[in-house]
Amino acid sequence: MIRHELVQDWMSEDVVTIGPETSLPEAHQIMTSRQIRRLPIVDGNGRLIGIVTLGDVRGAQPSQATTLSVWELNYLLATLPIRKIMTADPITITPDATIGEAARMMLENKVSGLPVVNEQHQVVGVITESDIFSMVVLNEWQLTQAEMEV
Repeated sequence: MIRHELVQDWMSEDVVTIGPETSLPEAHQIMTSRQIRRLPIVDGNGRLIGIVTLGDVRGAQPSQATTLSVWELNYLLATLPIRKIMTADPITITPDATIGEAARMMLENKVSGLPVVNEQHQVVGVITESDIFSMVVLNEWQLTQAEMEV
């Protein structure tokens, strides 16, 4: 069943993207308010150039052992563009790829989600482990229902 399921049928299409000059605090606020764990970074033409995860954003926060003052820290964070911490040229998948291909790519690359891009390398969706789990659970439920009807 999974081999025939396509990414386009299970991906999230309402993807929030940001530009490379978005500040670190702004990216963190977007992720927190939208309850998302990854933000694709796009150029002025909407083409994917990078991705940042909630873990990347948290990792960019200063250590408690810093000698900088709170004002210096706030200034540095407020002016840090997301391009400085993003993963450039992230692994992507196309909408017509299978869920099996997406799962294999995630496992091999140890990532929990993939930006879905079209031929112009524009973001058209995101597929995550949660989307794949949802598909597996729904397929299993449908098989159980079909068996009960027999």
